[in-house]
Amino acid sequence: MRLSYSMALSTAAALSAPAFAAELQLKVELPRLTVADYKRPYVAVWVERTADQSAIANLAVWYDLKKRDNGGAKWLKDLRTWWRKSGRGVAMPVDGVSGATRAPGTHALTFRADQGALAALGPGHYTLVVEAAREDGGREVQRLAFQWPAAAQSVRATGEHELGAVALEVKP
Repeated sequence: MRLSYSMALSTAAALSAPAFAAELQLKVELPRLTVADYKRPYVAVWVERTADQSAIANLAVWYDLKKRDNGGAKWLKDLRTWWRKSGRGVAMPVDGVSGATRAPGTHALTFRADQGALAALGPGHYTLVVEAAREDGGREVQRLAFQWPAAAQSVRATGEHELGAVALEVKP
């Protein structure tokens, strides 16, 4: 009787425990540049299929949201790779995707597999792409390959100018 009671308790605990979905944890470093007129970079983060490099999910787009009449959106085409792949077809701002530009430093983003654009991601090989462009500055793109469904993975890259360290942790 005692064994079945403890088994019932463990089964009840397992059923009442929250389900933890897989997630992508991204850290993006925006380096502090010593230039005369520093402007924060616009940044786009998206997922594309590795095989054909087609964009399938916009995860984040940081740009100047405070300009009158959504004026900051006109500079999004400076994120040339993102713009050509999916940006020109997106009406900004997008809830849960767009946000303000960020100051120099390391910024952490978490994307859950059961929410937003990742919810429809099927099994396969993908690339997470981070692009940064700065007015009167440069443009840089970093690509981090990963496999889905999530298996524990860690991928890192280091930019040279507009991006510093970029790290992706895939957690099952």
